[in-house]
Amino acid sequence: MCEKKDATATGEPAPAKADDSTTAPAPGGGVRRRPFEGEWMPEDYFRRAAWEEVFPDYDGGPVEVDLGSGDGTFLATMAAGMPGHRFLGVERLLGRVRACCRKVREAGALDRARVLRLESLYTVRWLLPLASVQRLHLLFPDPWPKKKHHQRRIFSESFLGDVAQVLKPGGEVLFKTDDADYAEWARERVPSGGPWTHLPWQEGDFFYPTTDFEARWLAQGRAIHRLRLRFEGGAA
Repeated sequence: MCEKKDATATGEPAPAKADDSTTAPAPGGGVRRRPFEGEWMPEDYFRRAAWEEVFPDYDGGPVEVDLGSGDGTFLATMAAGMPGHRFLGVERLLGRVRACCRKVREAGALDRARVLRLESLYTVRWLLPLASVQRLHLLFPDPWPKKKHHQRRIFSESFLGDVAQVLKPGGEVLFKTDDADYAEWARERVPSGGPWTHLPWQEGDFFYPTTDFEARWLAQGRAIHRLRLRFEGGAA
């Protein structure tokens, strides 16, 4: 099964590496790759950012984060269809970052969408502003199907704890997978009696574009499993 491989469970930073075709001097010396149009490169990867750094004209409106943006189809379509929201796509692989930026540009959404090249867990745990995200999307992450690899799955109790730090009260996590075992695993990771409320989520309930991976799985006749959680505030 070949799903997204970028939403890893390492929690370690992976800032962009130099690209021989587009380089520039970095602060303090060395080489820093020039960002693609629509890419956000933090000046400091070791502190929490402010949304004004990501979106210079940020006006305090809703921000959504797409972890593991793949080729950018979902990110660009969301940004084009929801002009009142800002979107940050997080993707580890350079080629996919380039593709995401191209999709956002072609969708005419450069004013409200940016792409960050970084590990997903590190982004949530150390970089995103606290209590600031309206919705966080985790769509078709690697299911790590072998039991000995389950600890590598990004969806975990600790992941939800990190997400609770960056969501606004009333903010949501939206998770999709075609792997039934992973779907059950995710549901079991949500603490009972905690700050999370399960919300209904059926196809067509609200504007939600199909991802590149989802289109592939649907064409193969696979079932899609959904999990939608609302953060009520308080300790996770």
